[in-house]
Amino acid sequence: MPRRGRVSALALQTDGLLLSERTSPEEVKREIQRCYGLVHKLGRGVVYLGSSRVQAGHPHYEQAVQLAREVALLLDCTTWTGAGPGLMDAAIKGALEAKKPVGGFKIARESGEWTSSNFHPYLPPETYLTCRFFSARKHGLVDAAVRNNPSDMTAVVALPGGIGTLDEVFEILALIQLERIGSKFPVPFLLMNYDSFYSKLLDFLDDSGKWGTVARGEVEALWKVCGGNSEASDYLAEFYGLPHTKINNNRIRLEGSGYIE
Repeated sequence: MPRRGRVSALALQTDGLLLSERTSPEEVKREIQRCYGLVHKLGRGVVYLGSSRVQAGHPHYEQAVQLAREVALLLDCTTWTGAGPGLMDAAIKGALEAKKPVGGFKIARESGEWTSSNFHPYLPPETYLTCRFFSARKHGLVDAAVRNNPSDMTAVVALPGGIGTLDEVFEILALIQLERIGSKFPVPFLLMNYDSFYSKLLDFLDDSGKWGTVARGEVEALWKVCGGNSEASDYLAEFYGLPHTKINNNRIRLEGSGYIE
């Protein structure tokens, strides 16, 4: 009988190897290189982090679809996600409705559905990778948001989520804070505080400032907290110096398509 807490071998395989196996650091390196290659092929853009548990019909799911659709039109860029279910799926659908490219780094054992297959249910296989290692997946998601040219329009958008989302949020936030994200130009980071979802987290960070574990005003300078989609798209338009008419035209277009009520 396996030891308690030991991860059992999965039947899922990538390149003929069990996902739970790691025999050499070179395997991780090769997977990271594959992630970088996919980003190079599809182009950098907006990276969405969010819960894999929130399903279609939930208000946050519908808001995420609308946000990803509007931002894809606004920035005319690739939409990147973890290629899983939940709010990751919502962002994918929004970008596809905008007829803009999508890329993803899938991983096994997401919460909810799609846990027993290496394959995404509807994305073309050339647009995503199934990663064996979380570290490689994170490298890919970070690289997808890097800005090394002034014309690059990228962002990180944190939708409501749980442990996995928070892990990614704070890792990327720390890279931005320490100027180790590998980007020559600033990367906008948006925290979507739908229905005050993150308000208690923001209170905790405010208390951390009072205790001295973070500098006063430091976290606020690293990201933009948005209560809704219009605030987010307006912020990105201002960040990138886009004409306000582009936002209005996009909204008129979406309203005419029945995408915005």
